[in-house]
Amino acid sequence: MNLTDARIVLTGAAGGIGSATAGWLAQAGAKLVLADLKQAPLDRLAVDLGPDAVLATVAADLAGDAGRAALVGAAREQRVNVLVNAAGLNPFGLFTEQTAREIGKAFEINALAPLLLCHALLPVLVERSSAHIVNVGSTFGSIGFPGFAAYSASKFAVRGFSEALRRELADSHVRVHYVAPRATKTALATDRVRAMNAELGVGMDSPSTVAAAIVRALREERRELLLGLPERIFAKVNALFPSLVDRSLRRQLGVVRRHASSPAVQRTAASTP
Repeated sequence: MNLTDARIVLTGAAGGIGSATAGWLAQAGAKLVLADLKQAPLDRLAVDLGPDAVLATVAADLAGDAGRAALVGAAREQRVNVLVNAAGLNPFGLFTEQTAREIGKAFEINALAPLLLCHALLPVLVERSSAHIVNVGSTFGSIGFPGFAAYSASKFAVRGFSEALRRELADSHVRVHYVAPRATKTALATDRVRAMNAELGVGMDSPSTVAAAIVRALREERRELLLGLPERIFAKVNALFPSLVDRSLRRQLGVVRRHASSPAVQRTAASTP
């Protein structure tokens, strides 16, 4: 698609990937409705992008009905034709040590919010002559990875939803795209995650690299775009020969557990005679 004068809703706009994506889209000539939890970072981003690039900012919790309604209202008013779902949480830790609230929040933000936002915005998008939805997933939406059980499950949901919705809308003018970043250097990648990735030799992309991929998916109308050649190969192997990936990850399990275990549990274990 031609991004010049495209009118785009971008969620998670103040985050690392979101703000980088906003910059790339603005540079391409798109007009943006920026959404995130808090107004202050949205205001700073809007100043950085300039008034010609920003149609509106919406501070809203998209996991709630009121937040989604506010964003849908702004989208309808600004006649948007593209939705980019880039908001997300990345809870890292052993599943048994995570709270029910942490697990539930991961699903609310990563899976339920984009699904319900698509549901709410589709009546707006179908009014346009051409419309697009980009759901930002993860490599872990194709590979269940220890230490990221809840996160992986939520991203598997996003990938499955994107695939199903794409097929459901195949005879319409609404196109659905799925972009799967690998490990990325944002605030969501905590020191523990970065230390584990370094020990395992996992490459990490910059937010700008992911943003460029999102723009590429739109421009080239790519149905799915997975970042990182090793990750793409690993995802294919996992789909065809999951037992091979099981064995590979089992060899890494000690490293993962050491970094994923919560500091409180580690302190307790260290003090136990």
